Parts: sequence; structure tokens; C-alpha cells
Amino acid sequence: MSKKILIVDDDKDFTGIISDFLTDYGYDVSLAYDETSAYSLLQDNKFHLIILDINLPETTGFEICKELRRISDIPIIFASARTSETDKITGLNLGGDDYLSKPYSIQELLARVNALIRRTYGFTEEEIINFGDISVNISSRSVTKNGELINLSLREFDLLAYLCANKNKAIPKEKILNEVWGGFSDTDASSLTVHIRWLRTKLEDDPSNPKYLKTVYKVGYILECSDN
Repeated sequence: MSKKILIVDDDKDFTGIISDFLTDYGYDVSLAYDETSAYSLLQDNKFHLIILDINLPETTGFEICKELRRISDIPIIFASARTSETDKITGLNLGGDDYLSKPYSIQELLARVNALIRRTYGFTEEEIINFGDISVNISSRSVTKNGELINLSLREFDLLAYLCANKNKAIPKEKILNEVWGGFSDTDASSLTVHIRWLRTKLEDDPSNPKYLKTVYKVGYILECSDN
């Protein structure tokens, strides 16, 4: 499963080079050159990591980071020509996970992206999550039950994969919406409820009395499963 990266930087030539490079290494890269296009992409997509410049036409990367941290813990790498220690400390204190000063080595950026993706999501290319008679293959985006392929929509699979990554943890509804639908999506909790119901219908033997996809009262949902 390709991880989706958003690069927010008004240097079109440079971001084009970075985009091509990361794409060659299997990442799905989107580009935004200003605040408006960044928020538009964030509203319509679920990204796994953001590479964020500080100096932008309409705002600063610091302001975008602050807005994101109100609703999401998506990994953020600041990549900026601003090299002062004060700027680095500000970026990290606002919730940035890493800071690269321009000019930087493209190979170093790749190494930091890979490390942050591994640290945050944990899945390897071969990762398979098993619980009961259900098997979820993260890399091939496939799900089987008793060896039979289960057809899931793109969003259903994203939701299931997120719950698998956080198995045996009660996750608030708001956090699930932010991480699966995207922090700036206008999707509400009722849509999440519907998708949970669809997943239960497809995966649970008794959807009305689920064994795995359980509701946590006044919190959200949990995928309960043993560590197979």
C-alpha cells in the first residue's frame, strides 16, 4: 500500500524534483504551492506524512502546523531555508516531527521520510494482520474470511487498516475521522457509524453482537483481537 505524502512548498521546480524522487521509491506524492491548495487537498485526501516549508505566499508553515495539530497527529517534516535555531525549535515545539534545512540531500530526506513512516505506522510491506478467521493484508489491500475474499470499498479498507494498526485500543470517533477521512474533511460521525456497520456485516458472524469491531460507550470503537 503506497503511503501518501503531501509536499507544501511554493518552489515548484524544487518540489517537482522531490516529488519525482519520492515517487520512484514508491510514495504517492501530491503538491500544494500555497495555503489554499494545501487545505483543499487535505480536505479531500488522507495523507500519511507532510513535508512543509515555512515561507509560503499566504501564511507560514508554522500556522498550517498549528491548525493540523488541533485535529491530527499526522507526521510533519519541516523543510525550509530558514536555518536559525529559533526556527527549528519553534517548528518542533508546534508539533513538527523533524526539521531539515535547505539545501539538503534528497537521500537524507528519503531516509528521514522512511524512518518517520516506519515509526508512525509500523507496517512492513509484508504486514498481515490475523484475527479469528479474518486475514487483512496491508500491502495488497485485501481481506479474506475463512480463505474467501471479502470485497471492501476503499474507505472501508482504510478504516479497517487504521483499526488494525491500533488494535486493542479504544479510539475516539473524532480521531478516527481525522486519521481516515482527513483532518479537514466535512464527514461527520454518522458516516463513520455507517462504515462500521458495513464492516461488521461483511466480517462478523453476528453483526448485531460483534466479536471484533466493538463500540466503546461514549468514546468510539475498538478492534479487539489477539496478537496472532
